[in-house]
Amino acid sequence: MNIHEYQAKELLKSAGAPVAQGAVVLNPDEAEAAAKSLPGPVYVVKAQIHAGGRGKGKFKEDEAGDKGGVRITKSPEEAAAEARKMLGHTLVTKQTGPAGKQVNRVYIEDGADIDRELYLSVLVDRASAKVAFIASTEGGMDIEEVAESTPDKILTLPIDPIAGMTEADAAKLCDALKLDGVAREDGMKLMPILYNTFVEKDMDMLEINPLIVMKNGHLRVLDAKVSFDSNAEFRHPELADLRDVTEEDPLERRANEFDLAYIKLDGNIGCMVNGAGLAMATMDIIKHYGAFPANFLDVGGGANKEKVTEAFKIITSDPGVKGILVNIFGGIMKCDVIADGVLAAVQETGLSVPLVVRLEGTNVELGKKIINESDLNVIAANDLDDAAQKIVKAVNG
Repeated sequence: MNIHEYQAKELLKSAGAPVAQGAVVLNPDEAEAAAKSLPGPVYVVKAQIHAGGRGKGKFKEDEAGDKGGVRITKSPEEAAAEARKMLGHTLVTKQTGPAGKQVNRVYIEDGADIDRELYLSVLVDRASAKVAFIASTEGGMDIEEVAESTPDKILTLPIDPIAGMTEADAAKLCDALKLDGVAREDGMKLMPILYNTFVEKDMDMLEINPLIVMKNGHLRVLDAKVSFDSNAEFRHPELADLRDVTEEDPLERRANEFDLAYIKLDGNIGCMVNGAGLAMATMDIIKHYGAFPANFLDVGGGANKEKVTEAFKIITSDPGVKGILVNIFGGIMKCDVIADGVLAAVQETGLSVPLVVRLEGTNVELGKKIINESDLNVIAANDLDDAAQKIVKAVNG
């Protein structure tokens, strides 16, 4: 689950991190009053969407101009004017794709006198199987770009889960960021706050880019990006109110309600598979034969007829889908259950695109019999390679 920048900052501020004063605005008529509630005299207006690269992004609408989704203003009136240009308009960044995302809220934040910009993040490092910090003096830039051009300027520091964040760990991070004086004092306090918050809230990622050293020497979290492990949501009911469903793909949201692992993609071949590994292999072989998958969808090993039916309905709800490949290896999941689910879904939604079905494993003959004796226009496949070639050929005419 992702949250907005202002929500991430409120969470970090409540834990003791240094964060500027700010106010979220949903209605442009509220923007001037929100800015006037801040110290000033500089006010930063930030579009709030679940995507990075807002500052370098562009709005689709001409009246919004080409200033991007982060704008510096010098008065409450100017801040309100910029907020009005953003709200209700579509911001396109490198992470949103060409469709962009509509800005439904903006965050007006008190300005800061910046001396240096730094990069700091916390994530799950699968190589070390630990929570790790990534620190760099090259703040404000894409960390991937820094890693490629100047990898020596990045420190990756795994944290021992038993010991937790130690004073020595915090000191290494401060050294990597070249902090001294009051900035180092702030850093020694901030590192444990970030680690403890990350672990306690079951986060997937906590990125601060940039973390700034102000001209008075103190640190401040200037931007924050946070995502939570969705598998741990049941442990954090207090986070439920942070969810902004308008930022989520409606098909992904619907899939989540039925405990389906679904991610919408940009291709035109819908996939329904059981098992993440098999799903990835299915997507790969579709690309191998020159087409692109429209989704990742894993129905899981223990799905029932209703779950399979809903999965199929979600795939057919995507207007970009021009063909469907069902690839099931029956273990716990039985092939006849898949067949029943597909038939039920087609009867409910109709089928206007080619459908290739490859079944193998438990009750495979029964599953094939159910499919073959139906009046569906289904293309049977013998194996995965055969299935991929047939669906790509069918979609391409």
